[in-house]
Amino acid sequence: MNKILKVTDQATIQLKKIIETAPSETIGFIVGIDKTGCSGYSYKLDFAKKNEVENFEYIQQNNIKVFIDPKATMFLLGSEMDYSKDKLSSRFVFKNPNEKSTCGCGESFSI
Repeated sequence: MNKILKVTDQATIQLKKIIETAPSETIGFIVGIDKTGCSGYSYKLDFAKKNEVENFEYIQQNNIKVFIDPKATMFLLGSEMDYSKDKLSSRFVFKNPNEKSTCGCGESFSI
């Protein structure tokens, strides 16, 4: 389970902030991928509801659950989800050893 995705402390802190204002039925977050962008795929983060994630693997850290979309497992193996913040932007960042390339803006990747 932890071999699929590691969630850093910085990411967990930000997820905790987000979940405080999430819809009441939210039990965590779902990490997945979408076929989109210039390079082929992009990461997707969404709220998780109990009836949507019954058979999903998950990571629990600091009372936050991050569920792995089963369709994304093979793309995420060995990845790390972090949170980056600088003067101009803040966002979740994925360090994925499976990526072959990314697009110029960094929004999509190929495997």
